[in-house]
Amino acid sequence: MRVFPLFLSSLLVAAVVSASAANVRPSQDVGDWKPIKNLRDPHVLEIARFAVAEHNKEADVVLKLGRVVRGEIQVASGINYRLVFQAARARGGDDEYVAVVWEKSWQNFRRLTSFRPLEP
Repeated sequence: MRVFPLFLSSLLVAAVVSASAANVRPSQDVGDWKPIKNLRDPHVLEIARFAVAEHNKEADVVLKLGRVVRGEIQVASGINYRLVFQAARARGGDDEYVAVVWEKSWQNFRRLTSFRPLEP
């Protein structure tokens, strides 16, 4: 019956590893959104590229990622990344978008949970 505590421990370790990859230290407040300190972190940029690529597939559009403007993470059964970024449309013009990506790095799992234009 010690399998469940071991499983929870492994989840916590994976969440801490993912959070440290985003250069954010998780606190005791699981579920709170915390700002990402280094928006140029390779893992953060990988998450942003994933969000744009998934949206392009789902919506049958062509957006090209520009720069990440701001971002936050949330520890909750993995890591949620909420990123605001600029993206260029195929026909020209840049817009800002906000996307949320859920990641469980220990399972090699990522899912785009929301993607929308940022309201002006």
